[in-house]
Amino acid sequence: MQEYVKGKPIFTSINNINNQYPYLTEDLETDVIIVGGGVTGSICSYYMSKNNIKSVVIEKGRIAHGSTSVTTSLLQYELDENASELRETIESKDIVRAYELGLCALKEIEKFVDEYGNKCDYIKRDTLLYTAKNLEKNGIKEEYKFRKENGFNVEYIDESDNLYNFDLKAGLLSKEGGAEIDPYKFTNHLLEVSMKKGALVYENTEAKKIEYLNKGVTVHTSYGYKIRAKKVIVATGYNTSLFTNENFGTKYNTFNIATKPVKEIIGWKDRVLIRDNSDPYNYLRTTKDNRLIIGGEDVEFKEIENEDIACAKYSILEQRLKSMFKYIDDIEVEYKYCGCFETTKDNLGYIGPDKKHENLWYCLGYGANGILFAILGGIMLSKLYYNEKDQDMRLFQINRFDN
Repeated sequence: MQEYVKGKPIFTSINNINNQYPYLTEDLETDVIIVGGGVTGSICSYYMSKNNIKSVVIEKGRIAHGSTSVTTSLLQYELDENASELRETIESKDIVRAYELGLCALKEIEKFVDEYGNKCDYIKRDTLLYTAKNLEKNGIKEEYKFRKENGFNVEYIDESDNLYNFDLKAGLLSKEGGAEIDPYKFTNHLLEVSMKKGALVYENTEAKKIEYLNKGVTVHTSYGYKIRAKKVIVATGYNTSLFTNENFGTKYNTFNIATKPVKEIIGWKDRVLIRDNSDPYNYLRTTKDNRLIIGGEDVEFKEIENEDIACAKYSILEQRLKSMFKYIDDIEVEYKYCGCFETTKDNLGYIGPDKKHENLWYCLGYGANGILFAILGGIMLSKLYYNEKDQDMRLFQINRFDN
């Protein structure tokens, strides 16, 4: 079986919360089956239960221990590529709308935290897109102009007003353009709220077979138990082979390291979420307990088994971190891990019905904005259950690349 995670991820390691969920031991009937017990599945469950739609979440392994465990949860409204690069695939007005929807999704997290408490170390952050190369200054400036002209709260900075301790030739600061969370805590909190509203959650319960019926679906699970529902939502991330042969995107293996807590974070003004303009890019964030996380250095997914490549990439990330923040003298790496990452031509995920089976729906947060896309998916699919189609779902529809 293909592994999608390698190493020791930080968020499943540092958390004392060790929630355990039962495995399925009976046949069930519900409104919606959500296959996948990571952050995407938990988000879908929350929005279903919020809208009085009964749901059952099943996870083949342990809740939040798959791809959710390797996300850095560095949340930004922007996409993986700049608007100038995306215009070949997606119209400018749709790029603007995707940015706006990212901001809407960020507000949804804030609303959840305001209503149910901050159990996931949520912090609103500014975000910084920057380059240390003179050749890329115009690209940053062009992205700044695009966002400014379309009403986004952004500032342009260069060497003359660089407030950071690392080399910066040009930068785009998005004010309140992002947030950080602990994805393991967030997943469990979403499920806790959903279960209080009637959702059922099972781990160590694998979907083995799906049967399409005239008015619904039946999912056959491990140990022979069945769940019947009107709809099934695929929230399995990068492993969709049970449901479709469709090749949705391009898979990569992305690497992360996380440090032990440092005494003081020097030269990192306001702890902004950082992304550089390289290809592949690096991204950096801090944690509530003063850890530093850096990720990136993507390679082809097939290289996930290559330990020599992994060691080399972890070393590059460590040296990069230490060179950027040379005044933090107690940087010591504690966690090294990597995992699957999938992207699409337009940097957007997939939300909506399958091409062949009307009762098979997808909520796949591909690209760097996976958690934000999942939130949009939860909102849109809960509307769709009541036959209300969200107009923005066209950006994420399964067949958008068919023409």
